[in-house]
Formats: sequence, structure tokens, C-alpha cells
Amino acid sequence: MPKNHPDRTKLIALYQDMVSRVAALQQPDGSWHASLLDPASFPVKEMSGTGFFCYAMAWGLNHGVLKKQQYLPVVEKSWKAMVSAVHEDGMLGYVQPIGASPDAVNANSTEVYGVGAFLLAGTQLFEYLKKQK
Repeated sequence: MPKNHPDRTKLIALYQDMVSRVAALQQPDGSWHASLLDPASFPVKEMSGTGFFCYAMAWGLNHGVLKKQQYLPVVEKSWKAMVSAVHEDGMLGYVQPIGASPDAVNANSTEVYGVGAFLLAGTQLFEYLKKQK
């Protein structure tokens, strides 16, 4: 969205509010579970949501709309969770199947969109780290 868009300020504020709430729901291992408000109902990490949340926060760091001291630790923790779900052969596990509702996942559950989320997150984190050098 262009910097002169009339709703930019409102939309950035909404984004910041949403990111703040999502960051507060991050699990101790750095992931988010299939149910954000009841993580015990699906007590295993889930990589597609984790990837998209990591991507969204790293994007915010790259565009100066999120504070480094508050969100970089969340991004780094989520990236570690995602990397821990990559098999030796490169397959990303713990990805929700495509469907209308959450489902249980395990280390062998994968879908291409989860890999896409992983790559988006990694690209934003790489760009952020490049700027810091």
C-alpha cells in the first residue's frame, strides 16, 4: 500500500494490534498451535500458521512498523521452531492439511502451502538480517 494511501495509518494500527495479540499467544517452543485460544486442544506445533505469523512480523520489522526489541525475539523463536520441523530430506512437517477445520498433525504431516509460509518467513528474516550488517 502506498505511503499516501488515506487508510494507511488506520490499517497499520490494526496490523499492530493484531500482531500484538498473536505474539502473546506464541507457545514456549516458539510455535503457534492449530487453535490459538485453546492450544491444549491440538497440543502440537503447527508450521503453516507459525510460518505466516513469523512472516507477518518479520515484514513489519523490515518496514519499520514493528519495534525490534518487542518482535525480533518472537520472530527468532518462531524461526527456530520452524527449522526444528524440517526433516533431513528437506520436508517440512507439522503442517495442517487443507480443510475447513483444524486437524491433528505430526512430524510427517506436510502441505505445499506450509512450505510456502516457511519460505516467505525465511525471506523476510534474511532481508532483515542483511539490513543489520
